[in-house]
Amino acid sequence: MLLCHSLPFSSPALLTSALHHCPEACPGIILCSLLLVVLVPCDAKPQPALTRRPSNQLLLPPTSAFLTNVWNLMAAPDSISHQHMTEEAALNVTLQLFLEHPLPDRPPLRLEDFLGKTILTDHLFAAYFGPEYTSRQFRAALREVSRANAAQDFLPNTKNDPDLHFDAERLDQGRTRMTEALQETVVAARAHDYTLARQRLGAALHALQDFYSHTNWVELGIQEPHPYLLGPTKTLWTVAPARAITCSDCSELSCPNNLLTVTLLTSGYFGTHPPKPPGKCSHGGRLDASRTQPPRGGINKDSTSPSFSPHHMFHPQAANLALLSTIQAFNLLRSRLGDNGFSRLLDITPASSLSFVLDTTGSMGEEINAAKIQTRHIVEQRRGSPMEPNHYILVPFHDPGFGPVFTTSDPDSFWQQLNEIHALGGGDEPEMCLSALELALLHTPPLSDIFVFTDASPKDAFLTNRVESLAQERRCRVTFLVTEDPSRVQGRARREVLSPLRFEPYEAVARASGGEVIFTKDQHIQDVATIIGESTATLVTLPLEPPVVIPGRPLVFHVDGLLHQLTVRMHGEISSFWIKSPSGVSQSQEEGPGPLGHTHRFGQFWMVAMTDPPQTGTWEIKMAAKGTPRVRVQAQTSLDFLFYFGIPVEDGPHPGFYPLTQPVAGLWTQLLVEVTGLDSRSNLSDAHFSHAVLRRVPEGTELGRVSLEPVGPPEQGLLTASLPPTLLPTSHPFSLELIGQNGEGQSLHRAAPQPCTVAPVLLELNGPPDFLVPGSKAPLSLHISSFSGPQDLDLQISVNPSFAITSNLTRAHLGLNESASGRLWLEVPDSAAPNSVVMVTATAMSAAGPGASPVPPTHAFLRLLVLDPAEQDQLAAAASESSPVLPSAKPLSHPSALVTQGRAGRGMGSSWWDIVAEVLFLLCLASW
Repeated sequence: MLLCHSLPFSSPALLTSALHHCPEACPGIILCSLLLVVLVPCDAKPQPALTRRPSNQLLLPPTSAFLTNVWNLMAAPDSISHQHMTEEAALNVTLQLFLEHPLPDRPPLRLEDFLGKTILTDHLFAAYFGPEYTSRQFRAALREVSRANAAQDFLPNTKNDPDLHFDAERLDQGRTRMTEALQETVVAARAHDYTLARQRLGAALHALQDFYSHTNWVELGIQEPHPYLLGPTKTLWTVAPARAITCSDCSELSCPNNLLTVTLLTSGYFGTHPPKPPGKCSHGGRLDASRTQPPRGGINKDSTSPSFSPHHMFHPQAANLALLSTIQAFNLLRSRLGDNGFSRLLDITPASSLSFVLDTTGSMGEEINAAKIQTRHIVEQRRGSPMEPNHYILVPFHDPGFGPVFTTSDPDSFWQQLNEIHALGGGDEPEMCLSALELALLHTPPLSDIFVFTDASPKDAFLTNRVESLAQERRCRVTFLVTEDPSRVQGRARREVLSPLRFEPYEAVARASGGEVIFTKDQHIQDVATIIGESTATLVTLPLEPPVVIPGRPLVFHVDGLLHQLTVRMHGEISSFWIKSPSGVSQSQEEGPGPLGHTHRFGQFWMVAMTDPPQTGTWEIKMAAKGTPRVRVQAQTSLDFLFYFGIPVEDGPHPGFYPLTQPVAGLWTQLLVEVTGLDSRSNLSDAHFSHAVLRRVPEGTELGRVSLEPVGPPEQGLLTASLPPTLLPTSHPFSLELIGQNGEGQSLHRAAPQPCTVAPVLLELNGPPDFLVPGSKAPLSLHISSFSGPQDLDLQISVNPSFAITSNLTRAHLGLNESASGRLWLEVPDSAAPNSVVMVTATAMSAAGPGASPVPPTHAFLRLLVLDPAEQDQLAAAASESSPVLPSAKPLSHPSALVTQGRAGRGMGSSWWDIVAEVLFLLCLASW
């Protein structure tokens, strides 16, 4: 069990109370999202070690910074959010990249086809790659950037830091922190840790965008982005001296004329830290504690609501300049990373990564050869195509060692590294497989496939639950290919009779990640590996009813007209099977071509490749078998979905949408679904999903179904549903299926690739807002909350690599709606490698005595960057020497393309859209 993004939260009773109002509020929410709903975390003020809150607090609507997510837009639906600006800027630069790099076998994009039109990601990807390719990778990457952007307003160590928001006239300090975050983005990307790079990018973009809302740049009458904001080479501006009076008193909600300076740059003070000096401006708005201190009022332009933005009348201009400056930042990163590196940063590809975890003991010769052949097959088959893997990871293991991890974006380098691995040495059977898999998960991008080749059970089975959680946090699918051959003795000593359950940890990880454990033999490993390797393509897994084989009962699945290249895979002790099409035609287990498709068999592994296109309607599978055979039905399609959970909250100065990788026991949870592949130029635009079905895993018992309510323009495919705590099981995982229809009335069924679990507690882990330095101590914070009753918990912290860490919170007893907080110190040794990544994992485990019901562990993960200060200085110097003076914000062509989120009639008025319509993107910037 895990909480994917370890972000702080400290209002349990508030959540419980507020979310009882959600079922009525959610359907009316207005989305201003370009690509997807980004779950934005919420945070609160530091709490004592144990806190309890009243249950009568209510959900308040808006926010005090550029709006961040769907919930904030309820108060000011015409406002432009951090999320919108980030995603629109990314899409503009992506379009520019596509225009400059046409694909060899595709017609080039034409700028005139995009001028003045509303464009979504699916439209752009379909035009560039083809309608059969998905934008899931790009959407997920951009979600990471947008979520990190919004998190600046909620993390306890960032939300009140004026340097990170250009507040309190700390403008030079703000620019320094922002450019450092951009430089850390480059370092992390070059280290191939794109998740961390996106987190630092989001933090930098938040500050960049805040500059235009929190300062008086717009009020100075300047209509272009700041020319020196992204580089430290020039004086930022003449900042108002400490004794200068910058604002007059304003007792109204709107304060258009309260600024007293027309030449000096200033920004508002927020809250009470630091305190506002006499005569200085406040940030303003109902959530700013300084607004009532003379001079009253404020100058922020975060929203169109006068209740939250005293300078709301300048919001369109501020948002416009923030958007243009964000495009500049993306282009600056593109110049630093190159087009390939920039594309990997944002995952601008329909392909996933290729990750191998490989047992290298003496008995693994056939498996290693199979991995080599499979890699060569994938590389050669997909080289130069949209489906060529964009990242390669290799982690070897044996006994007692594992690693090191090898990562590259060059297929030839990967092949060379793989080709140097040979089966050597050995020991008794158990190996360090899960340790190697954990290392691979730390380096594998989200939404990827990981293949584990071994013939041994795990020696480190104690890592099972943590690896399960990490796989779910990364949303990576893990497939184990296990060669279990009783006749094999060479290279593998077997000192004792081995338990038939010794592979259960692999089964647990495979179930949690949506993967498989496939047992095969030496003579079949190459053929099976080739078939399994095809799952790295854009495949969806179709839900089966029932999801497991029940003697005498057929397995049923539904095929719609949007599916092709349908395959049925089975493995186990199967004596016979029959597959029946909707028209009644059947095909049995005989190998070779048949009336429905071609059957292949390799030992106990079967695959039936159906003739394209498969018949639409209800299909059946019947079989006779011993034990519990595994059945998986997959197909190619661009119509798929991303999903995530969250909770809308109001706590402290920055309300928002708190992101959850999994629901938390005792809380109303909002399910958010983003349908991918809705290209308006195809019949996919008529597809819709009406409800979601939750089933208990593995038996498939239906727990319930909820209606999916569309939000925002229909072409965005954004859906939401409310999940009450009574619907969510706490003792078993559950699967998520979407049910709907296409434009021809055919039934649509899609299943999430991984089962979901319910966390017994909310566990949050937070670190410093900046990079780590060798030879230092870094403060971290830990927060845990319970909403479902008393909990006795032990808390453990682990670090990879093994840096020393101390904590003052190792055990907690929590009652209903109680929280506990702790402080941690991470010691970064002098020997810490610069430009490396540190993963800190917090685990909460049940400490209940004998006879008490066990509570599954909950995990939280935190990634931190180690950067040598000398290298940081070199980066800053390089930035200065390259003269990063930005050109004026002028469009590339007139009129330029309008890449917007499609408001369906709820725009901000012609003045705003006329301004935005003049801009597609800026000329690429000179490198730092």
